[in-house]
Amino acid sequence: MSRNIRNIAIVAHVDHGKTTLIDSIMKQSGLWRDNQEVEERVMDSGDLEKERGITILAKPASIKWKDTKINIIDTPGHSDFSSEVERVLDMADGVILLTDAAEGCLPGTSFVMKKALAQGLRPIVIINKIDRSDSRPKEVIDEVFDLFVALGATDEQLDFPILYASGRDGWAVKELDQPRENLHTLLDLILKHVPPPKVEIEKPFAMLTTLLYADSFLGRCLVGRVGQGTAHINENVKAINLDGQKVDVGRLTKLLRFEGTKKVPVEKVVAGDIVIIAGLTKATVSDTICDLNVETPLPSTPIDPPTMSINISVNSSPLAGIDGTKLTSTQIRERLLAEDENNVGITFSENTNKDSFEISGRGELQLGVLVETMRREGFELTVSRPKVIFKKDDNGNKTEPIEEVTIDLDAEFASKIIDNMNKRKAEMINMIDAGAGKKRLIFHAASRGLIGYQSRFMTQTRGTGVMNRTFHSYGSFRSGITGRINGALISMETGPAVAFAIFNLQDRGEMFIGHNTEVYKGMICGEHTRDNDLEVNFLKGKKLTNMRTQGTDENVVLTPPRRMSLEEKMAYINEDEVLEVTPKHLRLRKKYLDHHERKKMSKNNSQTI
Repeated sequence: MSRNIRNIAIVAHVDHGKTTLIDSIMKQSGLWRDNQEVEERVMDSGDLEKERGITILAKPASIKWKDTKINIIDTPGHSDFSSEVERVLDMADGVILLTDAAEGCLPGTSFVMKKALAQGLRPIVIINKIDRSDSRPKEVIDEVFDLFVALGATDEQLDFPILYASGRDGWAVKELDQPRENLHTLLDLILKHVPPPKVEIEKPFAMLTTLLYADSFLGRCLVGRVGQGTAHINENVKAINLDGQKVDVGRLTKLLRFEGTKKVPVEKVVAGDIVIIAGLTKATVSDTICDLNVETPLPSTPIDPPTMSINISVNSSPLAGIDGTKLTSTQIRERLLAEDENNVGITFSENTNKDSFEISGRGELQLGVLVETMRREGFELTVSRPKVIFKKDDNGNKTEPIEEVTIDLDAEFASKIIDNMNKRKAEMINMIDAGAGKKRLIFHAASRGLIGYQSRFMTQTRGTGVMNRTFHSYGSFRSGITGRINGALISMETGPAVAFAIFNLQDRGEMFIGHNTEVYKGMICGEHTRDNDLEVNFLKGKKLTNMRTQGTDENVVLTPPRRMSLEEKMAYINEDEVLEVTPKHLRLRKKYLDHHERKKMSKNNSQTI
């Protein structure tokens, strides 16, 4: 059976077309009827994935091609979700590297391929989006080869096959002058180039858990590749952790395998296949589900540690409880514990009172996605500014996470961006002339200096620049990195904001609110033009008199308020500020709402320093 199975992961930098290519593969493999309606990016099943156009969770699917079952694993391209990629590579016997024909190798490409090559996987390289007007396939192939050499690829791995493709249009060819008809060349190459799983069918059953999700009917579902043996429904099994300690015992109440994106019940699972099992209540990711006689766990790839954290607590603002249904610290704690259990890229800790929780992850996006998911589930939260996780080196010196930042932009903006990155204590590694008036800048920068920089970067490059970041290493602490320079405009009253008051305050700074927005004392409603905080009255209306002049009441013209995403607001706040998150609103506020309490805490902090 395992001879007729191929397990392959598709990896690429974000937005290079993995999910779209898988859509085309499924259509051409006969998985769907010709007249069947199928939504685009079918593998991106979550609402956030569809809205943002990115893959957040790794997901397997399968197709049948020439009597062989091909399990295809779609992986996230953003480095914040790299823990998903690291895990699913344990299930694969080969890897397809998808590279944009114009953008070439970006940081996400390097990170993912380093993990894949270290596991000995032989890559297939696909130059995707070859029909782009600015495609440069020869240069991109050279970049891929240089990258593989730099990552320590073996001679066998360097002898990789190359295909040129358009995932959107559904074709792949070996040579650019060949007819561009379908993806059969790619599917045949997978059967030829990717080896069948190396498994021992005679040994007792063992499966390494790679993914975990909750099902409303089946309960906890564990996904992984069967490493050895076979298992039948209703068999008794146990779960052991990486240290060989027993963590769970149960019965296989359900066995399922993938057919397309559907999960189909089966009576038996065999070594080499990617399957789903249900029936265990405590087993989690990296545990080995096995026969009762097995004592040694299957090896698992170690996961890189988190580099950034936020504090989450109950919503304590005057408007708490209006939007959400889940308000208590107990509800928040249970939800975060469940996330910690299911998501190996997240770590959880709490204070002694169990009313404030620290969540650590890979970056602002990963932490932002968790908070956004919780608000959609009805939670109300208070969220702190993201902070990096410092470490000590062998000599006791303080170190911090350093990222490799690759910036593609028009040449006219290069000097401005270089100046900005220098102010953030970034070190420029390379500057490449990409042709057609474009430049590529590569920096090593402290994660701390990049918090909140994305929106400013987009403004400085007039929306044309592309910035990609990936974790590089822990490096020496870089002093002199400052946070937000401008102060805040803080409301000194509670109630609906008045257009007349906002109009008169517009010369004091940029507004975050509009007419009739509910504000409260201590809420941040704008950014001051100066570096100090300023308390103002957003409720002060025009005084009424007996005299009226035609048209004067209609002449209040407000500048549109500044709109920020959840991640942008998280990155915007300073240490003495927090973000109020509800299902319907995102409000910036001071940690201490009362003016006198803020002065008292500020005085205490300055004395401590």
